[in-house]
Amino acid sequence: MAAVVDHIEIKGVKVPVVFEADHRLPLASLQLVFTNSGSIADGADAGLAKLSAKMMNEGSKTLGSDGFAEALDSKAIGLSAHTGVETFVFELSALKSEFHTALELFESLLAVPNITKDNLKKIQTNTIGSLMRKANDFDYVANVALKALLFKGTALAAPASGTLESVKAITLEDVQTFLQEHLVLSRAIVVVGGDVDLTTLKPRLKTLLEVLKVGKSEPVKHYEVVQKCADEVITKKTEQAYIYFGSPYHLHVGSPDYYKARVATYILGTGGFGSRLMEEIRVKRGLAYSAYAQLNISASSNYMMGYLQTKTDSMKEAKATVKEVIGDFVAKGVSEAELQQAKQFILGSEPLRVETLSQRLSRTFMEYYKGEKIGASLEELKKIETLDLKTLNAFISDHPEITQLSFSIVTAP
Repeated sequence: MAAVVDHIEIKGVKVPVVFEADHRLPLASLQLVFTNSGSIADGADAGLAKLSAKMMNEGSKTLGSDGFAEALDSKAIGLSAHTGVETFVFELSALKSEFHTALELFESLLAVPNITKDNLKKIQTNTIGSLMRKANDFDYVANVALKALLFKGTALAAPASGTLESVKAITLEDVQTFLQEHLVLSRAIVVVGGDVDLTTLKPRLKTLLEVLKVGKSEPVKHYEVVQKCADEVITKKTEQAYIYFGSPYHLHVGSPDYYKARVATYILGTGGFGSRLMEEIRVKRGLAYSAYAQLNISASSNYMMGYLQTKTDSMKEAKATVKEVIGDFVAKGVSEAELQQAKQFILGSEPLRVETLSQRLSRTFMEYYKGEKIGASLEELKKIETLDLKTLNAFISDHPEITQLSFSIVTAP
């Protein structure tokens, strides 16, 4: 059956429920999503949301970390927490026969999480170790530096994992306060599906969610890319130059032109072999193994970013080529052959994007989260199918802001 959006009323709050039944296998899955509760909510404590999610993966105080993990494993139940930029997410999966037990364990986790000083110290130590290793991951270093350039002075400028200093400074009280403010009914969205019946399940979901406080909901704050282009070169001992680039993109969530941007960006850099960046940078000039560009359109930001690796002595040529390709793309548009190739791939690969229940539920959730009507993704595909060259090129020429490129480069001294 197709996905639907329902609601459960708890303590005066109508909690949305995205649901799709799938009776082909005796499985059930649930996601509990809290909005405006990801890394964008870290404030001055970079890494707080991500560290708090790791604390929630330590199980309940009732069973402890090891006991909780054993209880999950004995019933083949999967339960974990993670964060994105805007969301804090719990994922739960189990056999249909064990779903009731899975919900009981999840309820105990929400009610009495194992938030202790020892667990905090352990997670801080592991996180600091990870950050120290990432100091030698030059893709990570360049990517973090690019975000700092594009969103200078905002919540999006700090790395989601935090820094060595910020992670060390997080206290148990910081974690407790974050969880109390963000894991609340007013921010919750339930995404559930599988071999289950929603009418039967709703009372059990209500019991699960009743352990949460009402709390307060706040709209996600939107951040624009800084107006002035900037470059940062970071020197490391390396034989490769890691080039990350980004620019503003004047397109917001829910824009009726998003389907045009999707096709345009595929032709420019998302499409792999055949894309403009790949053809010019790898095929014609042999500067890099791959070159990529993608759109990031969300409630909190809208921008284009891309990356490539090249030899250090080819860095300047590769950077100039990126500027040239994107400038030419805006000035001259695309060809009919490029448009048809993009359509063929986007429309032809659609079955792979909705192959699993998880994929379909995620798509429906995103439609709801972005304020679109359910089924908007299918309508978007129809628009792509009928998109003509004149309309696409007019759209591309209307977005010269993508030529306002900032670069973050890690290279040799």
